[in-house]
Amino acid sequence: MHSAGDRIDTSTAHSARVYDYILGGKDHYPVDAEAGDAMCAHWPALPVHMLENRRFMHRAGRFLAREQGVRQFLDIGTGLPTAPNLHEVVQEVAPESRLVYVDNDPIVLAHARALLQSSAEGATAYVDADMHDPDTILDSPEFRALIDVNEPVGLMIIGILHFILPPDDRRLVRRLLEPLPPGSFLAMTIGTADFAPEEVGRVAEEYAQQGMPMALRDLPTATSLFDGMDLVDPGITQVHKWRPGPEQDGIDDRAIAMYGAVARKR
Repeated sequence: MHSAGDRIDTSTAHSARVYDYILGGKDHYPVDAEAGDAMCAHWPALPVHMLENRRFMHRAGRFLAREQGVRQFLDIGTGLPTAPNLHEVVQEVAPESRLVYVDNDPIVLAHARALLQSSAEGATAYVDADMHDPDTILDSPEFRALIDVNEPVGLMIIGILHFILPPDDRRLVRRLLEPLPPGSFLAMTIGTADFAPEEVGRVAEEYAQQGMPMALRDLPTATSLFDGMDLVDPGITQVHKWRPGPEQDGIDDRAIAMYGAVARKR
């Protein structure tokens, strides 16, 4: 039987490992570091941007657990485990919370099995699958065991949609929302070049050269991805402006190339 490590391709950069490298992690390879260095040379604010994307996830998860009473979450594009992980954030609020993590990078799989440890009252699971194949996610034993589709679910799509090219983006988001009941929530971040077009455009070119083409969306396009849902205040904003805390003070808008929002399914 092949292990997850047998599938790891160390010859090309991978978005999850580049993200890990730029944020100071250790679960990456020289090719990922090379790509990350090139991107940061194009746009030195990239580490700030990536950190604020993750902080948005923490605030959105905490909001759903604390203020909306959500107790089950589906996290698409988990990435390499970096504390605090989403389950740690929401189980601090409600220890009985259940989470299903989804990613398709074998290095993420290898680490997720070791690191994503639930509270005793709750549960976590990991699905080795791609967002491009939502039926595999929704039909997985892990999803079926942990997620009760008769109760609200928090669907988290953080830091991945810019790697999903149109028209697949809208179709895949809708497919993941489809089985979730009214009262569920979508928390999503959406890459944009609206605030630093030249720098972010060069980063996008570097990603494309590394075999990771991306789609950057303006505000009307990003907003349209939530059509048919009720946006939670303050609506769709740059991620550092969504219900910010003291750590967001003084952040330059030009350092953030991501919109974020939370919306309720009707």
